[in-house]
Amino acid sequence: MANKTKNMQQIRHILQLKAQGARVRAIEKTTKLRFDATLPEVHCSTNRNLSTDQIALLASCNFIRQPQNIIITGTTGCGKSFLACALGRHTCQMGYKTLYLKMNRFIEKIAATKLDGTYIRTLNQIEKTPLLILDDFGIQPLDQNLRLALFQILEDRYAKKPIIVASQLPLNQWHEYLNEPTLADAILDHLTANAQLIPRLVSCGRGGV
Repeated sequence: MANKTKNMQQIRHILQLKAQGARVRAIEKTTKLRFDATLPEVHCSTNRNLSTDQIALLASCNFIRQPQNIIITGTTGCGKSFLACALGRHTCQMGYKTLYLKMNRFIEKIAATKLDGTYIRTLNQIEKTPLLILDDFGIQPLDQNLRLALFQILEDRYAKKPIIVASQLPLNQWHEYLNEPTLADAILDHLTANAQLIPRLVSCGRGGV
């Protein structure tokens, strides 16, 4: 009888692991990350301004449970998008749904929803997603509609759900990039309040990871 009970417990455990694995794979599939990156592949060194302690802290996912935005900046090829994708994959594996958008896709998405009447529904869907990643922030100019959409997304998620932003632009140039003083103040306040700023990344010379 004891062996039978033990066997049933093992079977249930195996089934639970399979169900959990299927759920993680489903979350990863819908996330559509730019890179098939993992946190162990991220190169850490003092020369790169990135430490294993920082990665370990991010891997704990406390920034999701106690909402805290993550800001990653650095020049082309330094691995900021790779790091953002590695964090996105890790959060998926931890069971958190993640929405990854390069800024060109974000711009296209907002424009399309304005045309087909799904703008509010799309903002509501974004609000409900545990983690939002905006990649390549600062490359393309934003018009007033896009600035307002970005502000609304930040307003909806403020102190509730985090955003990871990866950008070539140093943080001190974001206000000028947004190019509308009042909205820029509001957007940056929502983005940077209680945010983790990863020190500006330097390329490790290994393909940018």
